[in-house]
Amino acid sequence: MAKRKNSEIVLEESKRAKDTQMADLNEEEHIVDLTQEDEQTEVIRGLRDVRPAHYLFKIDNFSSLLSTEIDKYESSDFEVSGYKWKLRLFPKGVNEDNKHISLYLVLSKSKSIPFHKEVNVYFKLFVYNQIHDKYLTVQDAKGRMSRFRGTKTEFGFDQLLALSVFNDASNGYLVDDCCIFGAEIFVVEPISKGELASVVKDLSNNTYTWNVEKVSELKQEIFAEVFVIGGYKWSLFLYPNGHLEEKDKSLSLFLSLEEDLNPGHTLFVQFVLRVKDQLHGEHHEKTAINYFSAPNDYYSCGFFNLISLNKLNDVTKGYLINGAIILELKISLITKVVDFS
Repeated sequence: MAKRKNSEIVLEESKRAKDTQMADLNEEEHIVDLTQEDEQTEVIRGLRDVRPAHYLFKIDNFSSLLSTEIDKYESSDFEVSGYKWKLRLFPKGVNEDNKHISLYLVLSKSKSIPFHKEVNVYFKLFVYNQIHDKYLTVQDAKGRMSRFRGTKTEFGFDQLLALSVFNDASNGYLVDDCCIFGAEIFVVEPISKGELASVVKDLSNNTYTWNVEKVSELKQEIFAEVFVIGGYKWSLFLYPNGHLEEKDKSLSLFLSLEEDLNPGHTLFVQFVLRVKDQLHGEHHEKTAINYFSAPNDYYSCGFFNLISLNKLNDVTKGYLINGAIILELKISLITKVVDFS
């Protein structure tokens, strides 16, 4: 028998479990029998220090329930995630042969839902151990969601805890004729909004050509006209004498996105920037990959050193003819994002 080392001891029970499962709740010889004799949904039981997040249900004079004809007892309504819930307790079990206390989570009728609607929920139910100041947690072992709807408003555990264990005050669950139950509920809301992202490789009209005249006379950056590729607006901006650390060393060229993206959206682009060889067809080019993300005040990407000025101005190379150069952009891949709801 292993001694407890962690704040929570997990005991898994399978269907038709008939072997007694035992947990040493502290380092003394205090043993709780969690034997399950009847077939039921697989559950996980554990002990934890933290109280339930959403509701506690305390019952005084519990024995009075057992001495009456009352077969079930319900808590008041409580609200979680905009829905009304209640706990439904069967102090003698759901039937005479059960021999276990039974507890269920109920979608309250005071917050009725349309017949076609459903509420998907992960939940845990609790029994407070008053001696050890811990909460016994009970939940579905396979992590399945419970689907509450008009025809099924109740889910829980027929065999929450054996009556022989629960009724023995030395076990800590029923002390001075008082017991405490609890619930923790996580509602899984259906998707109300999303996005469809597609990667497009074979773009039609994916090239833009820019003829720049009298390059040697340009003293500051210039912008190309706005054009559209892949459904987005773009422009090119050129520093004919280089920018920042490449000033007077290289030609700098950048691609600029000329429209705002929706907040949180990311646009992935792969593109080529080239200086065309007007004599031999041996173009000078570089490839870039960039993510444009919102929010962002300025979207641009390119090269400070697309081509050196020495190479550009060498007339034998064919890049500069009659004082003009031809720049070209080709977008080879782009992502398209469409919102849906």
